[in-house]
Amino acid sequence: MNATARKFGDPTTRIATCGAWTVLLRPRQPTLGALVLVCEEPVRAFGDVSAAAYADLARTTRRVEAMLGAAFAYDKINYLMLMMVDPDVHFHVLPRYAQIRHFAGHAFSDLAWPNAPDLGFDHAIDAATQAALIERLKEAWQ
Repeated sequence: MNATARKFGDPTTRIATCGAWTVLLRPRQPTLGALVLVCEEPVRAFGDVSAAAYADLARTTRRVEAMLGAAFAYDKINYLMLMMVDPDVHFHVLPRYAQIRHFAGHAFSDLAWPNAPDLGFDHAIDAATQAALIERLKEAWQ
């Protein structure tokens, strides 16, 4: 586990691992089911990721999209590779929704739809809702 994965709550927020990639629930939820996909190789540039990890990334993104589709029926999905603060190779994965989604008694809107996502917005979920989200996504990963 690298520093970026730890910052995003690994192992508590871990949903799955798929080869060289770890799938984490993003602690801040600008949209329902927002994730962080972290490469576990010791690289700081996308071009330095190994060929094997690139192959793992293809499998991982297929599984992530199937999981989020099954769990929340997203309309679009955005992958953001920012790496401005957290230097390890990672993506922010943001499912996007044209309409409000409901989960665990909360209404989740995508305030920026259909524009670029607003990473400054947070649905501020509590620990119980976070745990329920992780459990729902783990079930959908299977």
